[in-house]
Amino acid sequence: MRNVTLNNGVEIPILGFGVYQIPAEETEQAVTAALAAGYRLLDTAAAYGNEEAVGRAIKKSGIPRAELCVTTKLWIQDAPAEENTRRAFERSLARLGLDHVDLYLMHQPYGDVYGQWRAMEELNREGLARAIGVTNFYPDRLADLTLNNEITPAVNQIETHPFFQRTADQDLMRARGVQIQSWGGFAEGRNDLFTHPLLSEIGARHGKSVAQVVLRWLIQRDVVAIPKSVRPERMAENFDVFDFALTDDQMAAIATLDTGKSLFFDHRDPAMTDWFAQRRIDA
Repeated sequence: MRNVTLNNGVEIPILGFGVYQIPAEETEQAVTAALAAGYRLLDTAAAYGNEEAVGRAIKKSGIPRAELCVTTKLWIQDAPAEENTRRAFERSLARLGLDHVDLYLMHQPYGDVYGQWRAMEELNREGLARAIGVTNFYPDRLADLTLNNEITPAVNQIETHPFFQRTADQDLMRARGVQIQSWGGFAEGRNDLFTHPLLSEIGARHGKSVAQVVLRWLIQRDVVAIPKSVRPERMAENFDVFDFALTDDQMAAIATLDTGKSLFFDHRDPAMTDWFAQRRIDA
């Protein structure tokens, strides 16, 4: 496994396991299988409703805590944001059954972002969150947060896949010392990703699947990836991406697939702002 070093010196694997949209009743088994396959970076969130199951799998695995990198995320908090952020973090920590997390991310760029971030900075100073970061921040919002706070986000987890490659976003993150992390690396199969002719041809040349090609493409761009699966054989396949490399020509060919647009939703859309404003979770 290759690690990346965050801006505060914390190291995390470049390839991890995500549990978004895995039902809580299936999550423990899925995480257990992922840990057995070799994954050590686990990504969950309060909004996913499966933190407890992730925690049970960690506890039963017997893997030393120091060998794991556990991420969870803060949902949008009402006022007083700083107080509620700490309360939400403590609930996540209790559900996970841990005494700290390795990475705590602000899940959405909405609400009192600065109040939430101040609370997250304090959690970081106390060692309860070894690193803190954000999710779904576009460059303008990320730059503003970075300029007006003491701690620069260690990570920005954003939609990143062959059809929405985020190269300009990554350039800004690199300049600011922020690690890009991908969600939706497989675009949830949209645009027929798993049967795409170009990706399939590249995979055939290496004896690899389209999924492996996409993960390798992300890794070679220094993008942290967190693929999800509930099938142990697929988890193992996704993990088996360190024994080949895409050529410069293949990387350039994949670059031509970029549409520059989200396949899901745009956080800058006022309609999405309204939608998120109505969503709160008891976390």
